[in-house]
Amino acid sequence: MKFEDEPVPGYPLPILAGHTSPGRLERVLRAGAFAVTTELDPPDSADPDEVYRRARVFDGWVDGINATDGSGANCHMSSLAVCSLLTKVGYAPVMQISCRDKNRIAIQGDILGGAAMGVCNVMCLSGDGVQCGDHPQAKPVFDLDCMSLLQTARMLRDEKRFQSGRKITSAPRVFLGAAENPFAPPLAWRAERLAKKVEAGAQFIQTQYCFDIPVMRDFMNRARDLGLLEKVFILAGVGPLRSAKTAQWMRTNVAGTHIPDAVIQRLAGAQDQAREGRNLCIDLIHQLKEIPGVAGVHVMAYRQEESVAEVIERSGVLDGRRPWFPQRDASVDSDVDAGPDAHAAHAD
Repeated sequence: MKFEDEPVPGYPLPILAGHTSPGRLERVLRAGAFAVTTELDPPDSADPDEVYRRARVFDGWVDGINATDGSGANCHMSSLAVCSLLTKVGYAPVMQISCRDKNRIAIQGDILGGAAMGVCNVMCLSGDGVQCGDHPQAKPVFDLDCMSLLQTARMLRDEKRFQSGRKITSAPRVFLGAAENPFAPPLAWRAERLAKKVEAGAQFIQTQYCFDIPVMRDFMNRARDLGLLEKVFILAGVGPLRSAKTAQWMRTNVAGTHIPDAVIQRLAGAQDQAREGRNLCIDLIHQLKEIPGVAGVHVMAYRQEESVAEVIERSGVLDGRRPWFPQRDASVDSDVDAGPDAHAAHAD
């Protein structure tokens, strides 16, 4: 998707009326396109090339790339650093902030610092407990939670002041996100919890993995009844399962993951379970796209990042558009010069 007012492809866009950031992700969502985001697992390394190599597998298929912040309470390169690297070359990163590891002083500094480096999207998370990760002896902070983090980020942006009341001279122009799990009991309360996050400042939501369409549909209906679908963009979480064994392990060990028996049985009965996992993901994307209010999908493909391109291409949800990536316009020009079959070569 190209925007007529973009100064240089990949650079920050002019902020339009009703928008809060110069970012491409907000533009795509407010333009009504079905958006696709994904996650980049930060490397256990100080080498920036490892970040760029991981990002390149998503080229041309996603509108935003989440940089996880100590996901699973495991230590990796910081989300702020990954976002800085990605922003330098024009990607649209989503900076995750986990309340587990930082107090409100550090968090507010990171929001300002990220915005100064061109980060336009901030994902506000409470974070997994330290007992889940590889440093269980670490001291958890949790000075804020996701609600108070959203309120603090909105205060920085809209009121131009720190939580202490002290004024700042230039506000961070950011698009604020949060997570939601429509599949965690009590189900009837999940839409009300979403309403609290929207009230706190959430403008987009990325959900936990969706493997149960009826439950997701009920959640969206309740969100509609509460008037939330006009206030927030909801991206449904999806992801390819490698095998029935993987699905069973996730259901047992990953908090908040709901995988129906029928999904595990479908995978178990397949000759090629990994391919069937991708087929299932595509089927779910098709069904989610038909639910009113679902504005896109968030594809989580941990250690299967190379499968994201196949899933999105085969699903057809981009409807012919090609999200921006470094050298995109040069490659599009090459496609035109090479003829109609060239795009298929780019997808390989």
